Amino acid sequence: MIWLIFGIFLAACFAAGSTGGLFPPGDWYDRLKKPWWTPPNWLFPVAWTTLYICMAAAGARVAVSPDNGIAMALWSLQIALNGLWTPVFFGLQRMRLGLIVLCALWASVALTLVALWSVDWIAGLLFVPYLTWVSVAGMLNLAVLRLNPDAAR
Repeated sequence: MIWLIFGIFLAACFAAGSTGGLFPPGDWYDRLKKPWWTPPNWLFPVAWTTLYICMAAAGARVAVSPDNGIAMALWSLQIALNGLWTPVFFGLQRMRLGLIVLCALWASVALTLVALWSVDWIAGLLFVPYLTWVSVAGMLNLAVLRLNPDAAR
């Protein structure tokens, strides 16, 4: 049963992640100035695949636990915000709005981590790399916005 639940959570993660294929960075992003510490392009799919597996495992662990309502609601919120950022930033090319979405995503991931941890500490631990990566993404979004004020809408 846990594998079926894990598969459902993983499908939700990859549905959110599919926005990367629908709204790829493209020429617009390639032309933007980026900070020297920008991760290499190959790292993004590797990182997100790993994170999605961890997120799905955390969700599946807590889904079968009692008193999981708040954790599951927050898990749902964070995956919705996760799927929203790419269309906003890359699709609409709205860096400021993307940063707002990312701040909401960061807050929801942090709250989800705490809620997961309160139900199952391993599930909470599985969200630590995600919060770290979203922190880096937020700093990158802000840096790109600051380096390209004319490209920001």
